[in-house]
Amino acid sequence: MYKLVTFTFITLLFLACKNNAANDDSTGAITTASTIAAPANISYNIIATYPHDTSSYTQGLIWQNNALYESTGLEGQSRIMKVDLKNGKPQQSVSIDPSVFGEGITILNDKIYELTWQSNLVYVYDSKTFKKIREFSWDHEGWGITHNGKELIISTGDSNLYFVDPETFKLLRIVGVTDNNGPVGNLNELEYIKGAVFSNIYLTDYIVKIDPATGHITGRMDLSGLLEKFGKQVNKDDGNVLNGIAFDSAKNSLYVTGKKWPLLYEMKLN
Repeated sequence: MYKLVTFTFITLLFLACKNNAANDDSTGAITTASTIAAPANISYNIIATYPHDTSSYTQGLIWQNNALYESTGLEGQSRIMKVDLKNGKPQQSVSIDPSVFGEGITILNDKIYELTWQSNLVYVYDSKTFKKIREFSWDHEGWGITHNGKELIISTGDSNLYFVDPETFKLLRIVGVTDNNGPVGNLNELEYIKGAVFSNIYLTDYIVKIDPATGHITGRMDLSGLLEKFGKQVNKDDGNVLNGIAFDSAKNSLYVTGKKWPLLYEMKLN
């Protein structure tokens, strides 16, 4: 009887300590989240608009060497293009396997890296010839991709940024993305701008600015009504939402568009 009482007492004491520890962890997590400042509003001025091909289901957008590059999605319609900014027409393009859904692109060391959505493949092309030179396997869905000059940075639709070695495609680290309310998911098309990662939030009119070291969202752009301001419309119920961020560091200009949108916008951030 003594042994049974002793055992019961110790068990209850252990469970009480465990519950207190869990509560302490939960409180700590809440305190940490609450200490993240709410994202600052990033205002902008639109300085120019350009035609955008309404057949292009935009997945990735890059400004590189004074030229615009775009990748598109949907099976049978996925391609990579070098686009004439003034008329929106491709100057150079390559299509991928019609069974594959193309996703975001980035250019690093004269190579174009293209993600695919659910095929677990990454295609690598020569940036000048568009000739495919390599393939990598990727265990996640592919959404957006950019780089910091040394590492590739990838989104998979969740609330993480994945940092990857461009030569081996080995995963180096994962950084969770949060704002003052907690984790932020649906991270989509990415662009690395002056030490920060900018990301479309899929199915919204928001672009967020992320500190890549901490994952904290430090700023947010609200691009609601962007098409309507210029008398344009698309059927967003078909998935034709805001997507595509490119940055011209020479002009300090941001280029933004959406899936099958009729316009591409050049803007300055305030």
